[in-house]
Amino acid sequence: MRKRVLSGMRPSGQLHLGHYLGVLVNWAKMQEEHDCFFFVADWHALTTEYERTQVIRDSIDEMVLDWMASGIDPNKANLFIQSHVPAHAELHLLLSMITPLAWLERCTTYKEQLRELSQRDLQTYGFLGYPVLMTADILMYDASLVPVGIDQLPHLELTREIGRRFNFLYQKETFVIPDQYLTKTSKVMGLDNRKMSKSYGNAILLSDTAQEVWDKVRPMVTDPARVRRTDPGNPDICNVHDYHKIFSDEKTVAWSAAGCRSAGIGCIDCKKAMYENMERVLVPIRKRRQAIVESGISVKDILAEGSARANAVATRKIQEVREAVGI
Repeated sequence: MRKRVLSGMRPSGQLHLGHYLGVLVNWAKMQEEHDCFFFVADWHALTTEYERTQVIRDSIDEMVLDWMASGIDPNKANLFIQSHVPAHAELHLLLSMITPLAWLERCTTYKEQLRELSQRDLQTYGFLGYPVLMTADILMYDASLVPVGIDQLPHLELTREIGRRFNFLYQKETFVIPDQYLTKTSKVMGLDNRKMSKSYGNAILLSDTAQEVWDKVRPMVTDPARVRRTDPGNPDICNVHDYHKIFSDEKTVAWSAAGCRSAGIGCIDCKKAMYENMERVLVPIRKRRQAIVESGISVKDILAEGSARANAVATRKIQEVREAVGI
């Protein structure tokens, strides 16, 4: 029996290689094995982008095009927009009534993001309550599996705690308590060896042309000890070599490491080989994206149909919740 999977992505800019390797590859695999609900998390995006709502509106269609170009099939997975299913907001409200404040304040991700995004005013109720909204998203659809990385496990455990608390308080197994689906991700750093992010200007976008990708790869940071072509380097501290481990075969990875240590190859030679292997991944995505655009398929129609299906599921669930609460 196919298990239900729930996962979402915030529309806050163009998607890059990190999104593809960390999320979309896993989504494409899961849609073949499970009943998948993948949603545009526009309300979640508001928790940090409430002053720049235009970027949310502008990103939705482009983001879903990138999903489809990466292999996400609307005929196999249900794609919808979070804010087009009003029951999410109602369930968020009801769950917020029973969630202890201390559970939210101790959330490590909350504290980390406050530090990382200190230039923004995130001392808001919405930002603190982000995990409760996430809990509503998951519990609404009786998702039994939620794809997460190791660093996201605390968020999912909070979802499980809130779901168990609700079931205990109202003495009814209203919610399915979800399990984690630990995803294997290829961690790809940005071109400057920081976290890959469009805001840092260090990201390879899925919508970049081949020339744009090479223009970004060519100046990539390598081992600073390799000042001249004849200087030996250390591939263990070279970001280009880390990319080889993701995109190249074992033979090429070994060639890159040996050539770097012996100064047998230059950094540009190493980058060209890595770029060519990266392009083997990116070219099919570009071609699918172009074919989707030229086909005249309407992303808005896909999301409208998916949101209608999600609404049907959510309407039934929120009625169960009201009966359990007694309102």
